[in-house]
Amino acid sequence: MLTWIGLVISWIVALGIIVIGAAYLAKSAKNAAGFGLPTSPAPDARAWWQIKGVRDIASGLLVIVFTFAARDQLALLMLVLAVIPFGDMLVILSNRGDRKAAYGIHGATAVAMIAAAGLLIA
Repeated sequence: MLTWIGLVISWIVALGIIVIGAAYLAKSAKNAAGFGLPTSPAPDARAWWQIKGVRDIASGLLVIVFTFAARDQLALLMLVLAVIPFGDMLVILSNRGDRKAAYGIHGATAVAMIAAAGLLIA
């Protein structure tokens, strides 16, 4: 039962980050503003948003692929991928960004991924 809960959390995170990545690929200024940094990127920096979108989509796809191809390694993958939202949180905090976004979005995502990994191991 715990494994299934871990899988559900993993898939929620994966699908959520794929949707967010797709929004960044679509050059969504709203997404960039909601990331938590004190200023949004300039319109001519949209390529940076798209790079983030590719990273997010690839991360989500890795979770889905591991679910089917290497489920026994999914917990380890979730732990490794948790570095991304944790790092995003630290970047936001170190640049005097929105603390609510840093902890509430990025920190919470990292905690959810670590929890999923723990449930998958249990």
